[in-house]
Amino acid sequence: MSRYRNLLRKLLRNPFLVFYYFFRIIGWLILKLPFFRFIRETAKSETAITFSYWFTQRVLRINASAYWPMHYSSIVSYSKNVYAGIETCPGYNPGCYVHAVNKIYIGDYTQIGPNVGLMSGNHDLYDYRIQTAARPIRIGKHCWIGMGAVILPEVELGDFTIVGAGSIVTKSFPEGRCVIAGNPAKKIKDLDAARCVPFMTENPYNGYVPHQQFEVYRKANLNV
Repeated sequence: MSRYRNLLRKLLRNPFLVFYYFFRIIGWLILKLPFFRFIRETAKSETAITFSYWFTQRVLRINASAYWPMHYSSIVSYSKNVYAGIETCPGYNPGCYVHAVNKIYIGDYTQIGPNVGLMSGNHDLYDYRIQTAARPIRIGKHCWIGMGAVILPEVELGDFTIVGAGSIVTKSFPEGRCVIAGNPAKKIKDLDAARCVPFMTENPYNGYVPHQQFEVYRKANLNV
């Protein structure tokens, strides 16, 4: 009981604490609502959907077109041309630029560091207002794209590809299970295939969409 008396004294001395605890309790109750199930179910994932991500996108309408959580400082264009796999959220970290004028496919459980650029299109050499067509960027499952890397149009990366920080990837490495780095990126190490073991999370989500509902969502809303 003494603990609660001490808390009551603190509240009486500092009215701001009353508001602090009030809003904490209200917030806790709100997150218990069925609508916010995705926050609870992704809490332990690498790309957890927090209330702040949801509020920034769905209420403040920053990166509102993306169906996956994005940091407010990241940018996506042509989001309907992006296929984001389970627990894969391009732009989840700060400062990313996802330019999907041509399609981008990213496999399950691929993580993308801050300040990464995914550039699926180029400008015409003689008229920069014209976006040139290109084959999609394809990034496999269980990859890691390091901070400041840039993936250029038509690049294909196989499963378990690690892209070193600051790399400029100009060509494909479809075999996967390797480390690439540099400008332009080159293979610097092959990974032990026996140790490249896929994993799955208990509650798989493609962005805000439960995985079991994603195929229906994809057909209705996306171009990929």
